[in-house]
Amino acid sequence: MIVCIHKKKSNYKQRQSFTMTSTIKASETLSFLIIILVLCSCQSFTLRSWSTTSSTANIRSSSNKDSSLSATRRTVISQILKSSPPLFIMTNYPQNANAGIDPNTLKQYQVEGDISGSQQRLRQLEVEKNRPEDTMNIPFEELPSGVSYREYREGKGETIVQNGSKVAVEMTIRCKSFATANDPGGLKYFSTKDDTDFNELAWTVGSGELLPGLEEGMMGMHKNAIRRIEIPSTMVFAARKEGQLPLPKESNKDGKRRFENLFKTDATLLFEVLVTRIK
Repeated sequence: MIVCIHKKKSNYKQRQSFTMTSTIKASETLSFLIIILVLCSCQSFTLRSWSTTSSTANIRSSSNKDSSLSATRRTVISQILKSSPPLFIMTNYPQNANAGIDPNTLKQYQVEGDISGSQQRLRQLEVEKNRPEDTMNIPFEELPSGVSYREYREGKGETIVQNGSKVAVEMTIRCKSFATANDPGGLKYFSTKDDTDFNELAWTVGSGELLPGLEEGMMGMHKNAIRRIEIPSTMVFAARKEGQLPLPKESNKDGKRRFENLFKTDATLLFEVLVTRIK
């Protein structure tokens, strides 16, 4: 009987040691301490239960040792198994700390599996949105050509938009003549978010791909700069003939309707531009 009990205790200690070793490897310090406390409590409860069962078994076995020896062993094993909770306890791991790393800096790295780079660009653009300085009230600056612009954010970096620059922008185009109470700048007919795959337009300044008035209003912009550029109606009509206006997708029914109606009245456009890349 003593040998059997000794073996059970040895097996229990081996399982406890194995469990603690596995937990140390899988858990953080806080989770490990919690497991230690739980295991100690379980051990105390198991030993008390075994002691009570063992005493009862010994009293009963004194009357008939030969007939009850095997039954007592089965009873002790059964009680130990019933009273001992599972040793492998699942715990909630603590949230990882940032360890002094700014999560925003991680957005510049490529997303795994993102071959086209679209997800990476969306993550980078998200960081640059909703800055307090974007709401500053700065008057429009009018250029000799009739183009005017209002800069909401200066941006950063030494590189600026100039003739020959390869730029990428996030853009919304509004029809000024279709202004409403909710959209005083005019209803939009195009946006890179709704009408492009990567939430941006990319082209070479001076190549003739987009209307010259827009490029004129973008001159001198830095990366992450934001401007609202107003293009007069005459320049918009000319750009339409040259095919230099961004067009909404076929699925953008409202945008297509507004674009078609734009040229039945004053065609002045407001371009809201965020520069995301300059080369």
